[in-house]
Amino acid sequence: MAHFKKKRGQSSPEVSTASLPDIIFMLLFFFMVTTVMRTATLKISVSTPQATELTKLVKKTLVNYLFIGRPMEAYRAELGTKPRLQLGDKISTVNDIPLFLEKHRLKVPEKLRPGITSSLKVDESATMGIVYDVKTALRKANQLKVNYSAKKRTGDLK
Repeated sequence: MAHFKKKRGQSSPEVSTASLPDIIFMLLFFFMVTTVMRTATLKISVSTPQATELTKLVKKTLVNYLFIGRPMEAYRAELGTKPRLQLGDKISTVNDIPLFLEKHRLKVPEKLRPGITSSLKVDESATMGIVYDVKTALRKANQLKVNYSAKKRTGDLK
């Protein structure tokens, strides 16, 4: 009769790392797809007013953001304290709006162009003079879909 020997001191088989690169690339791809990059660095402070009747914008790629507010503390020496207009990453004037809109229109496919919306993010303390000038420039540039950004009102303010 044969004797069975006990296997002592032998370790279990090593874990296969062949699928590790596949897992890493899947995670990398997932984070690349889901991460949203900030489109503009704000040089002005914008504290949007509160509202109760809000609707969410559906396609964010069709939205132009125009920021109106007072320059942040770091930029006040060169820009002053009056409310300013920011288009993208730079402080602009009302005369720059048509070019800004046209650059955005060219990036959007032709069939989606009628859905382009301009969203005004206006600081609560900004004067209506600059807002009126921006609205007039938008109208002249044939950008008639305008949205005012606001944050949801917390609690009842009576």
